[in-house]
Amino acid sequence: MADQDSEAFKRIAITICVMMATIMQALDTTIANVALPYMQGSLATTQDQVSWVLTSYIVAAAIMTSPLGWMSMRFGRKKLFIVCAAGFTVASMLCGVAQSIEQMVLFRLLQGVFGAALVPLSQAVMLDAYPIEQRGQAMAIWGMGVMLGPIMGPTLGGWLTEALSWRWVFFVNLPFGILTVLGLSAIMEETPARKDVPFDWLGFIALSIAIGSFQLMLDRGEQVGWFDSLEIIAEAAIAASGLYIFLAHALTTERPFIPLAVFRDWNFTVALFLMFIVGIILLASMALITPFIQNVMGYPVLAAGELLGARGIGTLVAMMLVGRLLKSIDSRPLVAVGLLMSLWSIWQNIYFSPDTSAWWIAETSIVQGIGLGFIFVPLNSAAFATLPASLRTDGVALWTLIRNLGSSIGVSIVISQLISGTSLYRTRMAESLSPFSFGLPLSGASDMLDPSTAMGQGMVEGLVMREATIISYSNDYLLMFGVTLLAIPLVFLLRKPRGTPATPAPAVHAD
Repeated sequence: MADQDSEAFKRIAITICVMMATIMQALDTTIANVALPYMQGSLATTQDQVSWVLTSYIVAAAIMTSPLGWMSMRFGRKKLFIVCAAGFTVASMLCGVAQSIEQMVLFRLLQGVFGAALVPLSQAVMLDAYPIEQRGQAMAIWGMGVMLGPIMGPTLGGWLTEALSWRWVFFVNLPFGILTVLGLSAIMEETPARKDVPFDWLGFIALSIAIGSFQLMLDRGEQVGWFDSLEIIAEAAIAASGLYIFLAHALTTERPFIPLAVFRDWNFTVALFLMFIVGIILLASMALITPFIQNVMGYPVLAAGELLGARGIGTLVAMMLVGRLLKSIDSRPLVAVGLLMSLWSIWQNIYFSPDTSAWWIAETSIVQGIGLGFIFVPLNSAAFATLPASLRTDGVALWTLIRNLGSSIGVSIVISQLISGTSLYRTRMAESLSPFSFGLPLSGASDMLDPSTAMGQGMVEGLVMREATIISYSNDYLLMFGVTLLAIPLVFLLRKPRGTPATPAPAVHAD
Protein backbone atom coordinates (compact mmCIF):
# COMPACT_ATOMS: atom_id res chain seq x y z
CA MET A 1 0.00 0.00 0.00
CA ALA A 2 2.85 2.33 0.87
CA ASP A 3 4.50 1.55 -2.45
CA GLN A 4 1.28 2.38 -4.32
CA ASP A 5 0.95 5.67 -2.47
CA SER A 6 4.58 6.46 -3.22
CA GLU A 7 4.11 5.69 -6.92
CA ALA A 8 0.94 7.79 -7.04
CA PHE A 9 2.69 10.73 -5.35
CA LYS A 10 5.64 10.43 -7.71
CA ARG A 11 3.32 10.32 -10.71
CA ILE A 12 1.47 13.44 -9.57
CA ALA A 13 4.74 15.28 -8.92
CA ILE A 14 6.11 14.38 -12.36
CA THR A 15 2.83 15.47 -13.95
CA ILE A 16 3.04 18.87 -12.22
CA CYS A 17 6.68 19.41 -13.27
CA VAL A 18 6.03 18.29 -16.84
CA MET A 19 2.90 20.45 -17.16
CA MET A 20 4.78 23.51 -15.92
CA ALA A 21 7.37 22.98 -18.67
CA THR A 22 4.64 22.40 -21.27
CA ILE A 23 2.64 25.48 -20.30
CA MET A 24 5.80 27.60 -20.08
CA GLN A 25 6.83 26.71 -23.64
CA ALA A 26 3.31 26.92 -25.09
CA LEU A 27 2.74 30.24 -23.34
CA ASP A 28 5.77 31.81 -25.02
CA THR A 29 4.41 31.11 -28.50
CA THR A 30 1.71 33.77 -28.00
CA ILE A 31 2.51 35.83 -24.89
CA ALA A 32 4.97 38.12 -26.68
CA ASN A 33 2.54 39.11 -29.45
CA VAL A 34 0.66 41.81 -27.55
CA ALA A 35 3.93 43.26 -26.25
CA LEU A 36 5.51 43.76 -29.69
CA PRO A 37 4.46 47.42 -30.12
CA TYR A 38 5.95 48.20 -26.69
CA MET A 39 9.17 46.34 -27.53
CA GLN A 40 9.35 48.31 -30.76
CA GLY A 41 9.35 51.61 -28.87
CA SER A 42 11.58 50.48 -26.01
CA LEU A 43 14.22 48.93 -28.28
CA ALA A 44 14.00 51.78 -30.81
CA THR A 45 13.42 49.50 -33.77
CA THR A 46 11.14 49.26 -36.79
CA GLN A 47 8.04 47.11 -37.26
CA ASP A 48 9.73 44.70 -39.66
CA GLN A 49 12.72 44.29 -37.31
CA VAL A 50 10.58 43.66 -34.23
CA SER A 51 8.87 40.81 -36.11
CA TRP A 52 12.21 38.96 -35.77
CA VAL A 53 11.20 38.44 -32.13
CA LEU A 54 8.59 35.99 -33.45
CA THR A 55 10.41 34.47 -36.41
CA SER A 56 13.76 33.88 -34.67
CA TYR A 57 12.05 31.80 -31.97
CA ILE A 58 10.05 29.78 -34.50
CA VAL A 59 13.01 29.06 -36.79
CA ALA A 60 15.27 27.98 -33.92
CA ALA A 61 12.55 25.71 -32.52
CA ALA A 62 11.88 24.25 -35.97
CA ILE A 63 15.53 23.40 -36.60
CA MET A 64 16.11 21.90 -33.14
CA THR A 65 12.97 19.75 -33.12
CA SER A 66 14.37 17.29 -35.67
CA PRO A 67 17.40 15.92 -33.72
CA LEU A 68 15.51 15.54 -30.41
CA GLY A 69 15.08 11.78 -30.81
CA TRP A 70 18.81 11.30 -31.31
CA MET A 71 19.75 13.63 -28.43
CA SER A 72 17.35 11.85 -26.07
CA MET A 73 18.92 8.47 -26.86
CA ARG A 74 22.48 9.80 -26.86
CA PHE A 75 22.44 11.76 -23.59
CA GLY A 76 19.40 10.41 -21.71
CA ARG A 77 15.93 11.91 -21.49
CA LYS A 78 16.23 13.28 -17.93
CA LYS A 79 19.50 15.07 -18.58
CA LEU A 80 18.20 16.55 -21.84
CA PHE A 81 14.93 17.68 -20.25
CA ILE A 82 16.68 19.40 -17.33
CA VAL A 83 19.24 21.14 -19.57
CA CYS A 84 16.50 22.38 -21.92
CA ALA A 85 14.24 23.60 -19.09
CA ALA A 86 17.16 25.41 -17.42
CA GLY A 87 18.37 26.85 -20.74
CA PHE A 88 14.88 28.03 -21.64
CA THR A 89 14.54 29.78 -18.26
CA VAL A 90 17.93 31.50 -18.56
CA ALA A 91 17.18 32.57 -22.15
CA SER A 92 13.84 34.00 -20.96
CA MET A 93 15.63 36.12 -18.36
CA LEU A 94 18.09 37.33 -20.99
CA CYS A 95 15.16 38.32 -23.24
CA GLY A 96 13.73 40.32 -20.35
CA VAL A 97 16.91 42.35 -19.89
CA ALA A 98 17.71 42.82 -23.61
CA GLN A 99 18.70 46.40 -24.47
CA SER A 100 18.68 46.20 -28.28
CA ILE A 101 16.88 44.34 -31.05
CA GLU A 102 20.08 42.42 -31.83
CA GLN A 103 20.28 41.14 -28.24
CA MET A 104 16.57 40.29 -28.22
CA VAL A 105 16.79 38.26 -31.44
CA LEU A 106 19.88 36.40 -30.18
CA PHE A 107 18.22 35.54 -26.87
CA ARG A 108 14.98 34.51 -28.61
CA LEU A 109 17.05 32.18 -30.79
CA LEU A 110 18.43 30.61 -27.61
CA GLN A 111 14.91 30.37 -26.22
CA GLY A 112 13.79 28.53 -29.34
CA VAL A 113 16.79 26.18 -29.25
CA PHE A 114 16.08 25.07 -25.68
CA GLY A 115 12.28 25.33 -25.91
CA ALA A 116 11.99 23.02 -28.92
CA ALA A 117 12.43 19.94 -26.70
CA LEU A 118 10.04 20.83 -23.89
CA VAL A 119 6.71 19.82 -25.44
CA PRO A 120 7.89 16.56 -27.15
CA LEU A 121 9.82 15.48 -24.05
CA SER A 122 6.93 16.31 -21.74
CA GLN A 123 4.62 14.12 -23.85
CA ALA A 124 7.09 11.22 -23.77
CA VAL A 125 7.56 11.52 -19.98
CA MET A 126 3.80 11.57 -19.40
CA LEU A 127 3.36 8.42 -21.49
CA ASP A 128 6.07 6.61 -19.54
CA ALA A 129 4.85 7.78 -16.12
CA TYR A 130 1.34 6.34 -16.46
CA PRO A 131 0.29 2.71 -16.95
CA ILE A 132 -1.32 1.77 -20.26
CA GLU A 133 -4.88 1.92 -18.93
CA GLN A 134 -4.35 5.54 -17.73
CA ARG A 135 -2.48 6.91 -20.74
CA GLY A 136 -5.64 8.26 -22.35
CA GLN A 137 -6.27 10.33 -19.23
CA ALA A 138 -2.61 11.39 -19.14
CA MET A 139 -2.77 12.63 -22.74
CA ALA A 140 -5.98 14.52 -21.99
CA ILE A 141 -4.23 16.32 -19.12
CA TRP A 142 -1.19 16.99 -21.30
CA GLY A 143 -3.36 18.27 -24.17
CA MET A 144 -5.20 20.68 -21.89
CA GLY A 145 -1.85 22.07 -20.75
CA VAL A 146 -0.69 22.51 -24.33
CA MET A 147 -3.87 24.40 -25.19
CA LEU A 148 -3.90 26.44 -21.97
CA GLY A 149 -0.67 28.22 -22.93
CA PRO A 150 -1.90 29.81 -26.20
CA ILE A 151 -5.22 30.74 -24.56
CA MET A 152 -3.61 32.39 -21.54
CA GLY A 153 -0.75 33.94 -23.53
CA PRO A 154 -2.34 37.07 -25.04
CA THR A 155 -4.40 37.93 -21.93
CA LEU A 156 -1.55 37.32 -19.47
CA GLY A 157 0.89 39.14 -21.74
CA GLY A 158 -1.47 42.12 -21.96
CA TRP A 159 -1.93 42.27 -18.19
CA LEU A 160 1.80 41.98 -17.45
CA THR A 161 2.68 44.62 -20.03
CA GLU A 162 0.08 47.06 -18.71
CA ALA A 163 0.65 46.46 -14.99
CA LEU A 164 4.45 46.11 -15.04
CA SER A 165 6.27 46.22 -18.41
CA TRP A 166 6.76 44.10 -21.52
CA ARG A 167 9.87 42.59 -19.95
CA TRP A 168 7.70 40.66 -17.52
CA VAL A 169 6.27 38.50 -20.30
CA PHE A 170 9.68 36.83 -20.14
CA PHE A 171 10.40 37.18 -16.41
CA VAL A 172 7.20 35.27 -15.62
CA ASN A 173 8.96 32.06 -16.71
CA LEU A 174 11.48 32.19 -13.84
CA PRO A 175 9.46 30.54 -11.03
CA PHE A 176 8.07 27.86 -13.35
CA GLY A 177 11.51 27.11 -14.75
CA ILE A 178 13.14 26.80 -11.31
CA LEU A 179 10.38 24.52 -9.98
CA THR A 180 10.53 22.38 -13.13
CA VAL A 181 14.30 21.89 -12.93
CA LEU A 182 14.27 21.12 -9.19
CA GLY A 183 11.31 18.76 -9.50
CA LEU A 184 12.71 16.81 -12.45
CA SER A 185 16.12 16.56 -10.79
CA ALA A 186 14.59 15.05 -7.67
CA ILE A 187 11.88 12.78 -9.10
CA MET A 188 12.42 11.87 -12.74
CA GLU A 189 14.27 8.65 -13.58
CA GLU A 190 16.99 8.68 -16.23
CA THR A 191 16.79 6.65 -19.40
CA PRO A 192 19.92 4.78 -20.53
CA ALA A 193 22.25 6.75 -22.79
CA ARG A 194 23.47 5.12 -25.98
CA LYS A 195 26.69 6.19 -27.68
CA ASP A 196 26.23 3.93 -30.70
CA VAL A 197 23.29 5.85 -32.20
CA PRO A 198 24.30 7.38 -35.58
CA PHE A 199 23.30 10.88 -36.62
CA ASP A 200 23.45 12.56 -40.04
CA TRP A 201 25.33 15.72 -39.11
CA LEU A 202 25.90 16.81 -42.72
CA GLY A 203 22.20 16.65 -43.52
CA PHE A 204 21.26 18.48 -40.30
CA ILE A 205 23.82 21.27 -40.80
CA ALA A 206 22.97 21.72 -44.51
CA LEU A 207 19.23 21.96 -43.80
CA SER A 208 19.79 24.33 -40.86
CA ILE A 209 21.94 26.65 -42.98
CA ALA A 210 19.36 26.58 -45.79
CA ILE A 211 16.47 27.44 -43.46
CA GLY A 212 18.41 30.07 -41.52
CA SER A 213 19.68 31.85 -44.65
CA PHE A 214 16.27 31.79 -46.32
CA GLN A 215 14.59 33.22 -43.23
CA LEU A 216 17.24 35.93 -42.89
CA MET A 217 16.68 36.82 -46.55
CA LEU A 218 12.94 37.24 -45.94
CA ASP A 219 13.43 39.27 -42.77
CA ARG A 220 16.09 41.60 -44.19
CA GLY A 221 14.81 41.91 -47.75
CA GLU A 222 12.46 44.85 -47.28
CA GLN A 223 15.02 46.77 -45.23
CA VAL A 224 17.94 46.53 -47.69
CA GLY A 225 16.09 46.56 -51.02
CA TRP A 226 15.73 42.86 -51.78
CA PHE A 227 17.84 41.69 -54.74
CA ASP A 228 19.34 45.13 -55.30
CA SER A 229 21.44 44.26 -52.24
CA LEU A 230 24.47 41.95 -52.34
CA GLU A 231 23.49 40.72 -48.86
CA ILE A 232 20.18 39.31 -50.11
CA ILE A 233 21.86 37.73 -53.14
CA ALA A 234 24.43 36.08 -50.87
CA GLU A 235 21.76 34.81 -48.46
CA ALA A 236 19.71 33.40 -51.33
CA ALA A 237 22.78 31.66 -52.77
CA ILE A 238 23.68 30.18 -49.37
CA ALA A 239 20.10 28.96 -48.86
CA ALA A 240 20.01 27.36 -52.32
CA SER A 241 23.42 25.73 -51.79
CA GLY A 242 22.40 24.36 -48.39
CA LEU A 243 19.20 22.91 -49.83
CA TYR A 244 21.09 21.34 -52.74
CA ILE A 245 23.64 19.72 -50.42
CA PHE A 246 20.86 18.43 -48.18
CA LEU A 247 18.90 16.88 -51.06
CA ALA A 248 21.99 15.46 -52.77
CA HIS A 249 23.19 13.94 -49.51
CA ALA A 250 19.73 12.53 -48.69
CA LEU A 251 19.59 10.80 -52.09
CA THR A 252 23.03 9.22 -51.76
CA THR A 253 23.44 8.24 -48.09
CA GLU A 254 22.02 5.16 -46.40
CA ARG A 255 20.73 6.97 -43.29
CA PRO A 256 19.72 10.54 -44.24
CA PHE A 257 18.69 13.13 -41.68
CA ILE A 258 15.12 13.02 -43.03
CA PRO A 259 14.38 9.70 -44.80
CA LEU A 260 12.94 10.38 -48.25
CA ALA A 261 10.79 7.28 -47.76
CA VAL A 262 8.28 9.39 -45.81
CA PHE A 263 7.32 11.10 -49.07
CA ARG A 264 6.21 7.79 -50.59
CA ASP A 265 3.13 7.99 -48.39
CA TRP A 266 0.62 9.97 -50.45
CA ASN A 267 -1.51 11.20 -47.55
CA PHE A 268 1.48 12.35 -45.54
CA THR A 269 2.95 14.28 -48.48
CA VAL A 270 -0.34 16.03 -49.31
CA ALA A 271 -0.94 16.78 -45.63
CA LEU A 272 2.52 18.38 -45.41
CA PHE A 273 1.54 20.93 -48.06
CA LEU A 274 -1.68 21.62 -46.17
CA MET A 275 0.17 21.99 -42.87
CA PHE A 276 2.58 24.47 -44.43
CA ILE A 277 -0.37 26.65 -45.44
CA VAL A 278 -2.02 26.23 -42.04
CA GLY A 279 1.28 27.30 -40.47
CA ILE A 280 1.07 30.54 -42.43
CA ILE A 281 -2.48 31.19 -41.22
CA LEU A 282 -1.64 30.23 -37.64
CA LEU A 283 0.89 32.90 -36.70
CA ALA A 284 0.77 35.42 -39.55
CA SER A 285 -2.83 36.31 -38.73
CA MET A 286 -1.84 36.85 -35.10
CA ALA A 287 1.14 38.97 -36.13
CA LEU A 288 -1.21 41.19 -38.16
CA ILE A 289 -4.19 41.54 -35.84
CA THR A 290 -2.08 42.45 -32.78
CA PRO A 291 -0.59 45.74 -34.08
CA PHE A 292 -3.85 46.55 -35.90
CA ILE A 293 -5.88 46.38 -32.68
CA GLN A 294 -3.34 48.39 -30.69
CA ASN A 295 -1.90 50.86 -33.21
CA VAL A 296 -4.81 51.48 -35.59
CA MET A 297 -7.83 50.90 -33.38
CA GLY A 298 -6.18 52.28 -30.25
CA TYR A 299 -7.07 49.47 -27.85
CA PRO A 300 -5.01 49.26 -24.65
CA VAL A 301 -2.72 46.25 -24.39
CA LEU A 302 -4.89 44.41 -21.83
CA ALA A 303 -8.03 44.71 -23.96
CA ALA A 304 -6.04 43.60 -27.02
CA GLY A 305 -4.84 40.55 -25.13
CA GLU A 306 -8.39 39.61 -24.13
CA LEU A 307 -9.59 39.89 -27.75
CA LEU A 308 -6.70 37.77 -29.03
CA GLY A 309 -7.36 35.13 -26.38
CA ALA A 310 -10.76 34.47 -28.00
CA ARG A 311 -9.08 32.51 -30.80
CA GLY A 312 -7.50 30.11 -28.33
CA ILE A 313 -10.86 29.48 -26.69
CA GLY A 314 -12.36 28.63 -30.08
CA THR A 315 -9.51 26.23 -30.81
CA LEU A 316 -9.92 24.50 -27.45
CA VAL A 317 -13.67 23.98 -27.97
CA ALA A 318 -13.14 22.68 -31.51
CA MET A 319 -10.43 20.20 -30.51
CA MET A 320 -12.68 18.79 -27.79
CA LEU A 321 -15.46 18.26 -30.35
CA VAL A 322 -13.25 16.92 -33.12
CA GLY A 323 -11.93 14.08 -30.98
CA ARG A 324 -15.44 12.66 -30.77
CA LEU A 325 -16.42 13.45 -34.36
CA LEU A 326 -13.43 11.55 -35.76
CA LYS A 327 -14.89 8.31 -34.39
CA SER A 328 -17.75 8.50 -36.86
CA ILE A 329 -16.72 11.01 -39.55
CA ASP A 330 -13.87 10.88 -42.04
CA SER A 331 -11.12 13.43 -41.39
CA ARG A 332 -11.32 15.02 -44.84
CA PRO A 333 -14.69 16.82 -44.49
CA LEU A 334 -13.64 18.07 -41.05
CA VAL A 335 -10.47 19.60 -42.52
CA ALA A 336 -12.54 21.18 -45.30
CA VAL A 337 -14.97 22.69 -42.77
CA GLY A 338 -12.04 24.06 -40.78
CA LEU A 339 -10.52 25.68 -43.86
CA LEU A 340 -13.87 27.22 -44.84
CA MET A 341 -14.30 28.69 -41.35
CA SER A 342 -10.77 30.10 -41.47
CA LEU A 343 -11.49 31.46 -44.94
CA TRP A 344 -14.62 33.24 -43.69
CA SER A 345 -12.83 34.81 -40.72
CA ILE A 346 -9.95 36.05 -42.91
CA TRP A 347 -12.47 37.55 -45.35
CA GLN A 348 -14.00 39.49 -42.46
CA ASN A 349 -10.54 40.69 -41.42
CA ILE A 350 -10.14 42.32 -44.84
CA TYR A 351 -12.86 44.83 -43.90
CA PHE A 352 -11.64 45.64 -40.38
CA SER A 353 -11.42 49.37 -39.67
CA PRO A 354 -11.13 51.64 -36.61
CA ASP A 355 -14.94 51.49 -36.44
CA THR A 356 -15.10 47.69 -36.14
CA SER A 357 -16.61 46.68 -32.80
CA ALA A 358 -14.77 44.62 -30.21
CA TRP A 359 -17.56 42.02 -30.30
CA TRP A 360 -17.09 41.48 -34.01
CA ILE A 361 -13.32 41.09 -33.61
CA ALA A 362 -13.89 38.53 -30.85
CA GLU A 363 -16.49 36.64 -32.91
CA THR A 364 -14.28 36.38 -35.98
CA SER A 365 -11.34 35.32 -33.77
CA ILE A 366 -13.45 32.57 -32.19
CA VAL A 367 -14.57 31.34 -35.62
CA GLN A 368 -10.97 31.26 -36.82
CA GLY A 369 -9.96 29.40 -33.66
CA ILE A 370 -12.70 26.83 -34.23
CA GLY A 371 -11.58 26.48 -37.83
CA LEU A 372 -7.96 25.84 -36.80
CA GLY A 373 -9.13 23.28 -34.27
CA PHE A 374 -11.10 21.48 -36.96
CA ILE A 375 -8.00 21.44 -39.16
CA PHE A 376 -5.23 20.36 -36.79
CA VAL A 377 -6.46 17.10 -35.27
CA PRO A 378 -8.13 15.63 -38.42
CA LEU A 379 -5.18 16.64 -40.62
CA ASN A 380 -2.79 15.07 -38.14
CA SER A 381 -4.91 11.91 -38.19
CA ALA A 382 -4.99 11.78 -42.00
CA ALA A 383 -1.25 12.41 -42.30
CA PHE A 384 -0.14 9.60 -40.00
CA ALA A 385 -2.93 7.09 -40.64
CA THR A 386 -1.01 5.25 -43.37
CA LEU A 387 2.58 6.20 -42.53
CA PRO A 388 4.60 3.10 -41.47
CA ALA A 389 5.43 2.97 -37.76
CA SER A 390 9.15 2.82 -38.58
CA LEU A 391 8.93 6.29 -40.19
CA ARG A 392 6.63 7.90 -37.63
CA THR A 393 9.34 9.56 -35.52
CA ASP A 394 10.93 11.13 -38.60
CA GLY A 395 7.46 12.06 -39.82
CA VAL A 396 6.65 13.93 -36.60
CA ALA A 397 9.94 15.86 -36.81
CA LEU A 398 9.29 16.83 -40.43
CA TRP A 399 5.67 17.70 -39.59
CA THR A 400 6.74 20.12 -36.86
CA LEU A 401 9.48 21.57 -39.06
CA ILE A 402 7.07 22.31 -41.92
CA ARG A 403 4.47 23.87 -39.61
CA ASN A 404 7.02 26.16 -37.96
CA LEU A 405 8.59 27.00 -41.31
CA GLY A 406 5.19 28.02 -42.66
CA SER A 407 4.63 30.23 -39.61
CA SER A 408 8.00 31.97 -39.85
CA ILE A 409 7.74 32.53 -43.60
CA GLY A 410 4.16 33.75 -43.24
CA VAL A 411 5.09 36.31 -40.58
CA SER A 412 8.04 37.59 -42.64
CA ILE A 413 5.98 37.98 -45.81
CA VAL A 414 2.96 39.74 -44.27
CA ILE A 415 5.11 42.15 -42.23
CA SER A 416 7.24 42.93 -45.29
CA GLN A 417 4.13 43.56 -47.38
CA LEU A 418 2.65 45.67 -44.59
CA ILE A 419 5.69 47.96 -44.44
CA SER A 420 6.11 48.33 -48.21
CA GLY A 421 2.36 48.63 -48.82
CA THR A 422 1.94 51.37 -46.22
CA SER A 423 4.79 53.37 -47.74
CA LEU A 424 3.41 52.90 -51.27
CA TYR A 425 -0.16 53.93 -50.47
CA ARG A 426 0.98 56.81 -48.32
CA THR A 427 3.02 58.17 -51.26
CA ARG A 428 0.13 57.74 -53.71
CA MET A 429 -2.36 59.51 -51.47
CA ALA A 430 0.06 62.31 -50.60
CA GLU A 431 0.65 63.00 -54.30
CA SER A 432 -3.05 63.65 -54.87
CA LEU A 433 -3.52 66.00 -51.91
CA SER A 434 -3.75 69.76 -52.23
CA PRO A 435 -5.58 72.59 -50.43
CA PHE A 436 -8.42 72.04 -52.92
CA SER A 437 -8.70 68.25 -52.44
CA PHE A 438 -12.20 66.93 -51.87
CA GLY A 439 -12.69 66.10 -48.22
CA LEU A 440 -10.37 68.81 -46.94
CA PRO A 441 -12.52 71.96 -46.79
CA LEU A 442 -10.71 74.88 -45.20
CA SER A 443 -13.59 76.26 -43.17
CA GLY A 444 -15.46 75.52 -39.95
CA ALA A 445 -14.43 72.41 -38.01
CA SER A 446 -11.94 71.45 -40.74
CA ASP A 447 -9.67 74.46 -40.23
CA MET A 448 -7.32 72.18 -38.30
CA LEU A 449 -6.72 70.27 -41.57
CA ASP A 450 -5.39 73.38 -43.31
CA PRO A 451 -2.21 72.10 -45.00
CA SER A 452 -0.76 75.61 -45.00
CA THR A 453 -0.22 75.40 -41.23
CA ALA A 454 2.16 73.14 -39.28
CA MET A 455 -0.71 71.68 -37.24
CA GLY A 456 -2.74 71.05 -40.38
CA GLN A 457 0.15 69.32 -42.10
CA GLY A 458 0.61 67.05 -39.09
CA MET A 459 -3.11 66.19 -38.97
CA VAL A 460 -3.25 65.47 -42.69
CA GLU A 461 -0.10 63.33 -42.49
CA GLY A 462 -1.64 61.34 -39.61
CA LEU A 463 -4.87 60.72 -41.53
CA VAL A 464 -3.01 59.71 -44.68
CA MET A 465 -0.76 57.29 -42.79
CA ARG A 466 -3.74 55.75 -41.01
CA GLU A 467 -5.63 55.15 -44.25
CA ALA A 468 -2.52 53.81 -45.99
CA THR A 469 -1.94 51.42 -43.08
CA ILE A 470 -5.55 50.18 -43.14
CA ILE A 471 -5.36 49.51 -46.90
CA SER A 472 -2.06 47.65 -46.44
CA TYR A 473 -3.54 45.48 -43.69
CA SER A 474 -6.49 44.69 -45.95
CA ASN A 475 -4.16 43.64 -48.77
CA ASP A 476 -2.25 41.36 -46.40
CA TYR A 477 -5.48 39.65 -45.36
CA LEU A 478 -6.48 39.40 -49.01
CA LEU A 479 -3.17 37.61 -49.68
CA MET A 480 -3.85 35.21 -46.82
CA PHE A 481 -7.37 34.65 -48.14
CA GLY A 482 -5.95 33.62 -51.51
CA VAL A 483 -3.42 31.26 -49.91
CA THR A 484 -6.15 29.62 -47.81
CA LEU A 485 -8.41 29.32 -50.84
CA LEU A 486 -5.67 27.48 -52.73
CA ALA A 487 -5.41 24.98 -49.87
CA ILE A 488 -9.00 23.75 -50.14
CA PRO A 489 -8.51 21.66 -53.34
CA LEU A 490 -5.65 19.81 -51.62
CA VAL A 491 -8.15 18.32 -49.16
CA PHE A 492 -9.73 16.35 -52.00
CA LEU A 493 -6.34 14.80 -52.81
CA LEU A 494 -6.26 13.07 -49.42
CA ARG A 495 -7.24 9.41 -49.55
CA LYS A 496 -9.35 7.55 -47.05
CA PRO A 497 -7.27 4.84 -45.34
CA ARG A 498 -8.29 1.31 -46.29
CA GLY A 499 -8.53 -1.79 -44.17
CA THR A 500 -8.32 -1.81 -40.40
CA PRO A 501 -8.32 1.41 -38.40
CA ALA A 502 -4.93 3.04 -38.29
CA THR A 503 -2.87 3.18 -35.17
CA PRO A 504 -3.30 6.42 -33.24
CA ALA A 505 -1.30 9.27 -34.65
CA PRO A 506 1.19 11.19 -32.52
CA ALA A 507 -0.33 14.08 -30.66
CA VAL A 508 0.08 17.49 -32.20
CA HIS A 509 -0.75 20.87 -30.77
CA ALA A 510 -1.90 24.13 -32.28
CA ASP A 511 0.28 26.94 -31.00
